[in-house]
Amino acid sequence: MSTTVAVIGGGYGGTAVAKELDSIADVVLVEPREDFVHHVAALRGLVDPEWTDRLFYPYSGLLERGRVLRDRAVSVDQGGVTLASGERLTPDYVVLATGSAYPFPAKIDFRDSASAKAKIRATREELAGAEKVLLLGAGPVGLELAGEIKTVWPEKAVTIVDPAEEILPGFPAEFRAEIRRQLAGLGVELLLGTSLTDAPVSEPGQTKTFTSGLTGGGEVTADLWFQCYGGAPHTAFLDGSLAAARRPDGQVEVDADLRLPGQPRVFALGDITALPEGKLAKVAGDHAEVVVANIRALIEGGELRTHTPGGPMISLPLGPSGGATYAEEVGILDAATTSEIKGAHMMVSRYEEMFGTA
Repeated sequence: MSTTVAVIGGGYGGTAVAKELDSIADVVLVEPREDFVHHVAALRGLVDPEWTDRLFYPYSGLLERGRVLRDRAVSVDQGGVTLASGERLTPDYVVLATGSAYPFPAKIDFRDSASAKAKIRATREELAGAEKVLLLGAGPVGLELAGEIKTVWPEKAVTIVDPAEEILPGFPAEFRAEIRRQLAGLGVELLLGTSLTDAPVSEPGQTKTFTSGLTGGGEVTADLWFQCYGGAPHTAFLDGSLAAARRPDGQVEVDADLRLPGQPRVFALGDITALPEGKLAKVAGDHAEVVVANIRALIEGGELRTHTPGGPMISLPLGPSGGATYAEEVGILDAATTSEIKGAHMMVSRYEEMFGTA
């Protein structure tokens, strides 16, 4: 096989592209982590010891022909990819799938799995000893983390603070009301339209009691807090003419076929794309299907596919048996259905099969 494809980033989209193209091209997957991290289940892995090891899958079982380089792209230009090790790749096609950063515990910023697991276990121990937990951010991460904590430790006081006036803007009022109803049933306190007047005195995930005033009046006391906002795409490596596609917010402009504008051999997918849709593992998977089909068409001949961003969708578990799901085509799905879709098993069987660990 003479066609070479470099996939930069081994997250949900990158691994799917690499695996699907492995049989028709010489694939190199560039990823600095030791193992694939199943971040969809990261919050479950924090509160439940049985889930911690289930977050990690060795890349060695992903590809039959291609290779996985444990390295990092420091520069990607129209001519190729320069790695932190100094190696230079000059593939026929490049797929940018570097994803985004997000505060721990929703994403794990360690490249070796032993350190990652140690951080999770240490934070779980801190969390177990805290009576009052503060979550800053009422987005999907903050809400899901509240549900996970309350499921394991129902006696803990969990408070969510967010300057927004409402949770989950962009989703139907009925869906938001259902999530709020379940949070109230769990005993989660929602303080919306307000912010802390003083920064926490401790690092996130460290036990140290503090009290802060609120801009909306009153105060909140917590023993431990987590930051549940602040994602940022990994795209600083873009160089040369490719850098023109990078917006000030770090996201990358793509055409409907998921190629960078004016770059016939460079694709981008997942969290880094400047597309008006949720930054979800499912969306990265949808992008991967289009990228695979288009690289296959460019190699073998055929029509290119396009991607149309979908409407709002979310599957938001609040513990293994709680939560709700929404998508335009199905409407609102209840807690039991959400548990079947995601909450109870966090889709691990898909990745056990993908990485050959089943």
